[in-house]
Amino acid sequence: MIKHMAMLSTSPPNVVSRRALLAVGAGAALAGCTLGPAPPLRGPLEAPRKDGAFTMPDGARLPYRAWLPAAEPQAVVLALHGFNDSRDAWEVPAPALTDAGFAVYGPDQRGFGEAPGRGFWAGTDTMVADAAEMARQLASRYPRSTLVLMGESMGGAVLMCLAARGQAPAGARFVLVAPAVWGRATMNLFLRGSLWVASNVAPGVSVSGGPVRVMASDNREAIIRLSRDRLTIRATRIDAVRGLVDLMDAAAAAAPAFTANGLFLYGGRDELVPKGAMEAMWRKLPPGGARTAFYPRAYHLMLRDLGRAAILADVVAWVRDPRAPLPSGADRAARVWLAGRA
Repeated sequence: MIKHMAMLSTSPPNVVSRRALLAVGAGAALAGCTLGPAPPLRGPLEAPRKDGAFTMPDGARLPYRAWLPAAEPQAVVLALHGFNDSRDAWEVPAPALTDAGFAVYGPDQRGFGEAPGRGFWAGTDTMVADAAEMARQLASRYPRSTLVLMGESMGGAVLMCLAARGQAPAGARFVLVAPAVWGRATMNLFLRGSLWVASNVAPGVSVSGGPVRVMASDNREAIIRLSRDRLTIRATRIDAVRGLVDLMDAAAAAAPAFTANGLFLYGGRDELVPKGAMEAMWRKLPPGGARTAFYPRAYHLMLRDLGRAAILADVVAWVRDPRAPLPSGADRAARVWLAGRA
């Protein structure tokens, strides 16, 4: 079984307690993977169809990988990765989207991959502003294509804030894949207190290995790829974890103001965003607005799962017609799941 593991380093006892560091693992579980000996991947990884960079108003360059269809795209997808991941996050699901006639642009967000400030938290406002600018550039570049803003985990949280602030281009659609909404309101007192102590006593300490383990996907090769990718961040500063939790607070608070055309995806085997946190956020969404979809057998990184085909088919169908039922029935499953939680 492949485990997506929080990486907790040992630190001097007089700086921060190990007990506090273990609690910080609630956020650091998104940091990356460590694995024992594993066979090499079968065959070469698909080369990107295009490389480039988005230039931000302050001059920062955010590198991207793009996967492009042969003809003019029906839709163009700005795909934002999760915490400590990178633009490589989309190499597994992107081919299915390009086969459907969609273009996919996956950038490194500021502080991750090869973007400026690697390893340091840029701040929620900066990350939301970056997303708004990249969306604006793609809307300008593809004026006849549907603009889709897709975010996985942390990327989904960034886009929830973007939508609530009304900073997305007109007509943009949102696909939020297991958005990171585990804010302080749904953490227990021990986790909140330990994070506060660790981030105030030793914000620069990095966490990079330890006992917090979760399974992020059943796709062994994808998790091996993530763990060995040179762009993956493996040692996470505690102040970056605090920044992630701040972002999750903001995303959860943004739910009542999410009036955009959106599709929220969540898996029944997600071990990173607790069911209670996702349920609380879904219940705050305005009625009659965003669609929700529940996949009982999906993990946190569901677009990399072995069963991703049905999920991606739902995404494609929804982008083409947001009012039609999802082919897999995940929208009905979401209503049943939410009613059962009640």
